[in-house]
Amino acid sequence: MGKRVTELSVYNEHVNKLLKITEPEAPFTLDSMEIENNNIPIITRELWTPKQRQAHSLHEISYRACFKPQLPRFFISRLTTESQIVYDPFAGRGTTALESAFMGRKIISNDINPISKIITKPRLRPPNTTTISDRFKSIPKKPQKTIPNHLSMFFNDSTFEEILALREYFQDREAENKLDDCDSWIRMVATNRLTGHSSGFFSVYTLPPNQAASIESQIKINKKYNQEPEYRNTQGIILKKTRTLLSDIEEGERLKLYKSASTALFLNNDARSTPSIQDESVALTVTSPPFLDTVQYADDNWLRCWFNGFDVKEIEKRISTPSNIESWQSIMKDVFFELYRITIYGGHIAFEVGEIRRGKIKMEDLVIPIAMNAGFSPVGVLLNEQVFTKTSHIWGIANNSGGTNTNRIILLKKD
Repeated sequence: MGKRVTELSVYNEHVNKLLKITEPEAPFTLDSMEIENNNIPIITRELWTPKQRQAHSLHEISYRACFKPQLPRFFISRLTTESQIVYDPFAGRGTTALESAFMGRKIISNDINPISKIITKPRLRPPNTTTISDRFKSIPKKPQKTIPNHLSMFFNDSTFEEILALREYFQDREAENKLDDCDSWIRMVATNRLTGHSSGFFSVYTLPPNQAASIESQIKINKKYNQEPEYRNTQGIILKKTRTLLSDIEEGERLKLYKSASTALFLNNDARSTPSIQDESVALTVTSPPFLDTVQYADDNWLRCWFNGFDVKEIEKRISTPSNIESWQSIMKDVFFELYRITIYGGHIAFEVGEIRRGKIKMEDLVIPIAMNAGFSPVGVLLNEQVFTKTSHIWGIANNSGGTNTNRIILLKKD
């Protein structure tokens, strides 16, 4: 939307119609920003609430820096129709893909970190607990090749043997091209249960499951809490987590997931180059890009990479974690040109960003000029009003107006 906004009432009517907002009496404030002599609207209101839809249990997989399922659902439900393609170039734990599947959309999910596919794809074809229990009968609890417990600061010796046995089993099945939906599900849950801060994980008490402490850090944690790893029944933990993940699923939802899975495309590309995605095929992109070097994805996932047989150093080489604004903008420039290529005319991008440097820099100031240069028109910047949470203190944010605690979504359109 490049035209100057002259009246609040006119824009209010426009955005309500576009996003199918039917409660015009809801809190709504409008500001604007000047970019290339255009007034870009900044809309602040409650866009979604927990009452609209509690997050589905199938989303309960930890991953660093992920957004709530209500965010993609809000835009998918308003800006797409069934069977249209929804894309996420920085897929993470697969929140956009899963919500798209629940709503009968086609899926393209991309992330340069291969762990993303490991934890996303199996949730589109969930097995039942009986199938998993039966499969465990054929999975040994001891590996064929025993190695010394080099992760003894995390795992009890017997637990480590079970983890090795699972790791060996998955690698053998994949090498023989026999890895099926049940195997993939068990691998996904095991990957998620490797380390955490309760008895529901394979490890002794450590960092939350979306991060992995280094070996050196874990030794210090053990010393601080005077703890030693106790035995964990890995198969029992996997079954328990499976029941939690599947607790909300209904048969109709399962059918929708399977249908979306049949055409879903999972990529492990740099978001700047996705040649397997056809020109003008994507109706909506909902994503949140990596923010400079705030989150070290490879470091956080080193143990998950080990378990799944990935070389974390090779992944580090592929993942771009720019340390300054200029290099981040350069990467995003290429990303937006690629997004323009694959987006249908009339299609949209909902680009969720945060603030950096304690709100001194707002990411929309950086992103909108880049998007416009690629050919997109800015509809506006949407700020979702939400209740402040203590988690945000971790990121140095102490109010509702900054950083990761505020959903700031740049909405763009390809005219």
